[in-house]
Amino acid sequence: MHPPSPAAAAMDFSQNSLFGYMEDLQELTIIERPVRRSLKTPEEIERLTVDEDLSDIERAVYLLSAGQDIQGTSVIANLPFLMRQNPAETLRRVLPKVREALHVAGVEMQLTAAVSFLTILQDESVSAHTYAHSFLQVILLHLEHRDAGVSNAWLETLLSVIEVLPKDTLRHEILNPLVSKAQLSQTVQSRLVSCKILGKLTNKFDALAIKREILPLVKSLCQDVEHEVRSCMCRQLENIAQGIGTELSKSVVLPELIELSRDEGSSVRLAAFETLVNLLDIFDTDDRSQTILPVVKSFCEKSFKADESILISLSFHLGKLCHGLYGIFTPDQHLRFLEFYKKLCTLGLQQENGHNENQIPPQILEQEKKYISVRKNCAYNFPAMIVFVDPKNFHMELYSTFFCLCHDPEVPVRYTIAICFYEVSKLLNSGVYLIHKELITLLQDESLEVLDALIDHLPEILELMSTGGESIVQENKLSSLPDLVPALTAAEQRAAASLKWRTHEKLLQKYACLPQVISSDQIYYRFLQRMFTIMMTNNVLPVQKAASRTLCIFLRYNRKQEQRHEVIQKLIEQLGQGKSYWNRLRFLDTCEFIIEIFSKSFFCKYFFLPAIELTHDPVANVRMKLCYLLPKVKSTLKIPADKHLLQQLEMCVRKLLCQEKDKDVLAIVKRTVLELDRMEMSMDAFQKKFYEKDLLDQEKEREELLLLEMEQLEKEKQQNDGRPMSDKNFEKKRRDSKTPTSLPKSIPISVPGSSSATPSTSKEIKKSKLIRSQSFNNQAFHAKYGNLDKCTTSKSSTAAYTPSVSGLSKTSMISLTDDSFRTRNTSSAPSSFSSNTSLPSTSRGTGNSIDPKGSGSKDTQPRKATLKSRKSNP
Repeated sequence: MHPPSPAAAAMDFSQNSLFGYMEDLQELTIIERPVRRSLKTPEEIERLTVDEDLSDIERAVYLLSAGQDIQGTSVIANLPFLMRQNPAETLRRVLPKVREALHVAGVEMQLTAAVSFLTILQDESVSAHTYAHSFLQVILLHLEHRDAGVSNAWLETLLSVIEVLPKDTLRHEILNPLVSKAQLSQTVQSRLVSCKILGKLTNKFDALAIKREILPLVKSLCQDVEHEVRSCMCRQLENIAQGIGTELSKSVVLPELIELSRDEGSSVRLAAFETLVNLLDIFDTDDRSQTILPVVKSFCEKSFKADESILISLSFHLGKLCHGLYGIFTPDQHLRFLEFYKKLCTLGLQQENGHNENQIPPQILEQEKKYISVRKNCAYNFPAMIVFVDPKNFHMELYSTFFCLCHDPEVPVRYTIAICFYEVSKLLNSGVYLIHKELITLLQDESLEVLDALIDHLPEILELMSTGGESIVQENKLSSLPDLVPALTAAEQRAAASLKWRTHEKLLQKYACLPQVISSDQIYYRFLQRMFTIMMTNNVLPVQKAASRTLCIFLRYNRKQEQRHEVIQKLIEQLGQGKSYWNRLRFLDTCEFIIEIFSKSFFCKYFFLPAIELTHDPVANVRMKLCYLLPKVKSTLKIPADKHLLQQLEMCVRKLLCQEKDKDVLAIVKRTVLELDRMEMSMDAFQKKFYEKDLLDQEKEREELLLLEMEQLEKEKQQNDGRPMSDKNFEKKRRDSKTPTSLPKSIPISVPGSSSATPSTSKEIKKSKLIRSQSFNNQAFHAKYGNLDKCTTSKSSTAAYTPSVSGLSKTSMISLTDDSFRTRNTSSAPSSFSSNTSLPSTSRGTGNSIDPKGSGSKDTQPRKATLKSRKSNP
């Protein structure tokens, strides 16, 4: 059969082709399977019908007596609800029927009953005494059900019940019958159940009772003829040792463990090894060195000759083992355990082959999977092994192993080492520079799972990298990470191109830490434009919001006033006045982040009027979202300085009330008006009720001013020196200008009418300002990025700034004219940024309020804010 030509393959809606399609459909109907017209017969429907007038209790009794299995299972699943509603009647009438049904019940009903009984216990619907009297015998009766799944379900319920039952009930109802259940004459399943119950009972009795009543049974089960029973009892010895104390453990438990470690069954030896590792803290140094260490050495030496499952367990417990035996190793033993770990880290990598996976025998594939699990466990234990060799010896002893784990061909291994990367960085401290290349490697990993694991602690990792493990920033932090920026941008692009938007969102959130690591210019040219692109083109709302918030933080840390000006202008023009309503919605999200991160004065100056201008937006969703934001917008105002802005806000709200035609928006407007009326306005002077919020906002404003002030002083210093500032000096200035990251950050603002509009020409004043600015930022840099979202500050730290704040009141703050906010030459800015349009702004403390008609009118471009730029008086 030849493939159809492209012309023939094209869809043809001619009459002949339609008849052909109909014939094909008729053929399909012939081969369809017959469908039953009626799923239930009238007799079946009659049998399943229940009188609607019956109460819940009566319906439950009827269904358990005469209903089908599925109905009885439904009643048992609903038993916790009946117990909460009417416990007395449920115990008297329903529970006897449940007991009868369980005698002949199938697997599904048995599993449902076990879960329901456990739920009743957890809900505490009845007292422990009543529960034991009514439910305990039912649980014990079905412990040895022939189905293993049902038996385990009832056993889990019983183990939970043991936690709440009194000692007398436990002794008479459980412990005494257990003596006969643990005998060799009983079934293997009965003895296995007895082992688990004994391990649980040790937490409920004192050491004397355990020694007299429980330990004889334990010793008997440890010598059982079945290896399954010996292995199960061996795993319960950990609970028993914790219940009887150190002395009895040394004389009773330890000998049993040593004997079981030499057992002929591999599962028993493995259980003994794991139990010994978990109990290392109980035994003293002599026991560990003379008794346990030889057993461990013998187990490790024989592990490569045994089954791979033993290697998996050994590799998982190796970190805990080395930590527990640390200090008793001789140098030779220390080296042997280290070499053993290194060998496990590369297990299976030497068996390279070029065969197709389909051609490899199944047993070889299964073996390779076990080897992958071993290397994954080694990656999990890598931080413990750094402690074992001492971080100072990392480069000589473990770096090559770390390199292999980071470049492992299997994703689970690289994923695990990526999770541990932060712990490794902390342990290395000043030697963290040794793993810079591995950080870049994991950032560039082809698997997004590895990237997702790494970015959980990316801010902390990058902070350690930039500080070199010290509390102060190192001079060469940028030169030591030359490939960081390309790796970060490539990671973001891979996340954006995938369907895993949660990884992309998380990555964008973590990028908010970049101002602490790389320069402002690098962020501006390599990341900031990308944030804009994501906000305007990405289809996932959480990703857009993450990009918006990160962009606001980038703006807060930006070191150049011209760049800040361009970013603000682009936010207003491309988002706030954008053609797409989706962009205007994102502008309102950005305004919310601006209110959170920046000072009130900054928002009022640049974003207040563009935001309330959206009350005239033609799209109802935009107006609705703005209404939700209006209380936060109003909270940024201070009276009397912002009285003219308050009038603008009130006028916009009145227009919405009078002119809004959408009923949903109008309902929200009415609720918002009531909320706005209840709000108390903040005053210029501090008020007791707003004291902490005012202090926080004052700190933000002061930090913004200091950033602007330092930028001005740096420019003057360059001009006075007559030479351009070197990259090294600029980087030092940039680090010194860091502001506390525990607070939301904002960019500098200008206050009109300031007496210090032009910096003094006195060298002493310049010097004192620079010293004050640098000292402020040097003291504050130690705050971590992780506290950024909290936006809180302690009263003590706030009080420490109070003396210098007094010199930065509204009558003495530095103010810059609009000329200082002019954009730079377009040749030095990206083509995406426009520098020809003036930036709308509103300043406090002026009588020149913006014309209400100008800001509220809708002309040929209804969404563009017609705001006027005001020139500041020098």
